[in-house]
Parts: sequence; structure tokens; C-alpha cells
Amino acid sequence: MKKLSQMTDEELAMEYVEGNNHAFDELLSRTQQGIYSYIIFIVQNQEVANDIFQETFLKAITNLQMRKYTPTGKFNAWMIRIAHNAIMDWYRRQKTKQFIDLNDDFDIASMSDRKLMETSREDLLANAQVLEDVKTMINYLPDAQREVVRMRYYENLSFKEIAKKTGVSINTSLGRMRYALINMRRLAKEHNMQLQLA
Repeated sequence: MKKLSQMTDEELAMEYVEGNNHAFDELLSRTQQGIYSYIIFIVQNQEVANDIFQETFLKAITNLQMRKYTPTGKFNAWMIRIAHNAIMDWYRRQKTKQFIDLNDDFDIASMSDRKLMETSREDLLANAQVLEDVKTMINYLPDAQREVVRMRYYENLSFKEIAKKTGVSINTSLGRMRYALINMRRLAKEHNMQLQLA
């Protein structure tokens, strides 16, 4: 069998899909500079670029784990497309922060108060259960993984800030988040938990 360093990016991606986490580490070290350069060139802001870079790799991990990558094209081009979509999402969020635009189909006046309250109550209960399940799963994570999840999602820190606070590299922070997500998905599957907010 080939060494990881001798494999193509596409082979590494498929190796990771099959469960070899070291393959992703090799992919990350090969592609991170190019992806980051692309993002910073577009957004022209280091802090924003860092966040989008982290989001890009988390999306890549998720897509690989869900087997959404097929090795028909260049892996780098696939990563650039994910980065591009993350950049577009960021721009959309910036626009949304400035104003809320309701489309013509949405007419709150046509909905009864009772229907609105029932829907909201059901959604609130469902969401409360999901959040409770997530908290339970976080508590089962190893300390380092639990810490990075808490800092990222509860304190809203970037991976750069997490790395600085915990005294590790950004790659280590990303790795801990990756393993935390893997462990949480495994726990959700084992306990048949539905983790989608209403």
C-alpha cells in the first residue's frame, strides 16, 4: 500500500472517507495555503478569512463523511467550490444583517394567532429537546474536544482565538473539532437522536 505522502489528493480523500483520519491531516497540510490565499484574496479581511477558512474545512469534513465527494475531478477544485460557497454565504449574512426583506408570499396577517402559537410551542419544545440532547452529547466528549466545542459554539470564538486560548495550533483546534463532530454523530446514531432544529 502507498504511503499517504505518495497518494494523490483524490486518493487521500477516499482514504479518509474509508476511515483513515491521518489521510485528512495530509490533505489539510497540502491544500490549506491555497484555499486560504483564495479566501483572503476575495474577502480582503484576515479575521473574516480565518472564519471562512475554518467553515470551509468543516464543510469539507462533513461532505466527505456523508460521501458527497466523488473522485471524478480535482480535489482542490472541489475545495475551492466549497470555499466559494462559504464566501457567498458570508456575504448573504452581511446583507441580511442590514435589512430584512419579506417576500410577497409571506403574509403574517393571514395566519391565526392560535396557529402561530401552536406552531411556535411545538417548535420550541422540539428545539429544547434537540439542544438538551446536544448538551448531553457534549458532556460525553473528551475534555479537549468538549472545550473546543464550547468555545466555538457557546462563546462564538474563531479557531484562531481558540488556538491562542488553549495554547495549541489552529490545525490542532480544527482537528479537535473534527473528532468532536465525529463522536457526536456516532452518539446521535447509536442513541437514535434527531438533531435538527424546527
